[in-house]
Amino acid sequence: MSQEQAQAFIEKMKIDAGFSERIMAQDDPQARLQMIRDEGFDCSAEEIEAVSDELGKTDLDAVAGGGEPWGEADGLGGCRVVNETSSF
Repeated sequence: MSQEQAQAFIEKMKIDAGFSERIMAQDDPQARLQMIRDEGFDCSAEEIEAVSDELGKTDLDAVAGGGEPWGEADGLGGCRVVNETSSF
């Protein structure tokens, strides 16, 4: 698992609307994380959160619509990372 993989995942969410929609269609946080892994991204929810925290405010606004990309304390259950043309 790596932060590099988490960064790649976030980038794909930003640029690939179909990928983002498939990931976001999964409501269960553990199932969503498994989908991310099945798509080839070997990273944990914590690594995704850490990379998201490293993004600048401008980048975070573009990725998550200005909110926390993984929600409050629910891990991937509150995931709102989207491409720049849609929002959740």
